Amino acid sequence: MTRKRRMIQGALFVVFVVVPLVEIYVLVQVGQVIGAGWTIALLLLDAVLGTWLIRHEGGRAWRALQDALAGGRMPAAEIADGALILIGGTLMLAPGFITDAFGILLILPFTRPVFRRLLAAAVGRRLLLGVVDVRRPGPGPAEGPVVRGEVIDDEPPSRD
Repeated sequence: MTRKRRMIQGALFVVFVVVPLVEIYVLVQVGQVIGAGWTIALLLLDAVLGTWLIRHEGGRAWRALQDALAGGRMPAAEIADGALILIGGTLMLAPGFITDAFGILLILPFTRPVFRRLLAAAVGRRLLLGVVDVRRPGPGPAEGPVVRGEVIDDEPPSRD
């Protein structure tokens, strides 16, 4: 099994097994401290706050994207902000305090730049992995048959 595949499996295990178990544990602990009714009320308040925040910040990000496009500049930060707000909103959909807290951090305008830099670094690493190293020789005779031939050019040389 490759290292990349193990990392993906580990991340999926954390996302689908560890995070829900931790969320349940935190919900039970909060429920024991403040009561079930107050815990549900807090989750509802959190959902209302998250919905308002997503609408507000999503609208700001959309306007910033439109302004960047109208100004003729590359909207890299605006696209990253939109992606972070989308991810944060998705986390807000999951019931629980930990995912909601992390989602709010992704959505808030004063914490989003930190995550924008992390996102840019991750995307940059991902793009660099796809770049071919020009110093390394490409495929040669050892990788396939060599067909010898002659190039015939019927066009006269241009006088540019």
